Amino acid sequence: MKETGTDTVLVYASQVTARMRYIFKELFPLVALTDSREQFAAYLGVKICYAKEKFCNNTLWIVPYGLLEQENIRSQEITFGEWKKKKVFFLTGGDLPFDVFSAAFYLLSRYEEYLPHEKDQYGRYSHVNSIAYKEAFLDTPLVNEWMKLLEHELRERCSQLRFAIQRSKFSFLPTYDVDEAFSYRHKPLWKNILGFFRDLLQSKLEQVVERGNVYSGRKQDPYDTFDWIESLHEKYNLTPTWFFLTILKRGEYDKNLHAGSKPLQELYKRLSSKHNTGLHPSWQSGTDEWLLEKELNKLVEITGKPITASRNHYLRFTVPHTYRRLITAGITDDYSMAYGNVNGFRASYAAPFRWFDLERNMETGLVIHPFCFMEATSFFNQHYSAGEAGKEIQYYHDVVKKVNGEFITLFHNHFLTEQPQWIAWREMYEDFISRNFSREAFK
Repeated sequence: MKETGTDTVLVYASQVTARMRYIFKELFPLVALTDSREQFAAYLGVKICYAKEKFCNNTLWIVPYGLLEQENIRSQEITFGEWKKKKVFFLTGGDLPFDVFSAAFYLLSRYEEYLPHEKDQYGRYSHVNSIAYKEAFLDTPLVNEWMKLLEHELRERCSQLRFAIQRSKFSFLPTYDVDEAFSYRHKPLWKNILGFFRDLLQSKLEQVVERGNVYSGRKQDPYDTFDWIESLHEKYNLTPTWFFLTILKRGEYDKNLHAGSKPLQELYKRLSSKHNTGLHPSWQSGTDEWLLEKELNKLVEITGKPITASRNHYLRFTVPHTYRRLITAGITDDYSMAYGNVNGFRASYAAPFRWFDLERNMETGLVIHPFCFMEATSFFNQHYSAGEAGKEIQYYHDVVKKVNGEFITLFHNHFLTEQPQWIAWREMYEDFISRNFSREAFK
């Protein structure tokens, strides 16, 4: 096989499987797999021998652990080692001390989430079950870092050739969940009356005054921070994605205005006319499954545009069930890949990737967009101050930028108010944006 003039990486494996095709395509922009030794030996480009024995010079040799040849799901024996100061597992041999492709597949496929585990208080897979938490690399996009080191190994063997691994350029995507669009305004009079007396009995005098001023029209609703957020986007040339909670019935965790509310519809229509928009499936849709498509259809009706992105409320999802439901509903991109109780990299990866359905042993068209920072997690679960959260978001920005990944943040409109308890968080966010995305920051 002669060099074709492309940057294609050719991989030899004695048996080419669905798992191999998936993980190699995820990690290399251009890749081809072959089980022909003759074809592999004749190729003049970048090549990887993924086999028990090395049979060709000028190639990187990686010994398979065996996970990619399997078709079932079973507990795996995981032993950790170190390679170039990075944690590694699925130790084998060859030019690398571990099977980087099996390890990457294990993390991206969320293999461990298919195994028996205890759930958290919301019925979600808990971060304490994960090897990333147990081995203290939850704050690291480990797969991206492995790929950068792998690229170095390949360039040492083929320095004159051009090729690429993963993404080639850092990007930033600010995202927002609208869980509750308004604190007081547009809510029924009886709710505000009950709230008024509740706050009065609890001596929350600031809220009593605030509620009265908002309901009388003398002051803007504190949760209505949308114009301020939009001004940040315009000032720093950012393109956000909004996720709208579109409830058809209120519940304990679904407290937004009803989807039939005219003010809510006007807000959603205005924001979606300028920016990318996704559905924020309600908590109840995880139990009453018929709600998902109804909420999606309602948001399409409100915005007048197709909706193909989603992020689950409270990050409540399970694999493979939730992802299959999203695919059936017509969702092509999901942004739920993170933990609700701790910030970090749930899949140890900082770039979009397609979901692989382990039970069916097949790749799907659903694209997963992992994020690593949510302000509510910093506050409620990690108990950080705004200043500590500012250092945390900056850390995640820097580590993702270092691996040329996609840095996605999650904020809520009700966290960015000018209320005394939240003003420091608003200032922290504005400071982070101006420090990293102003014209001066790129000089």
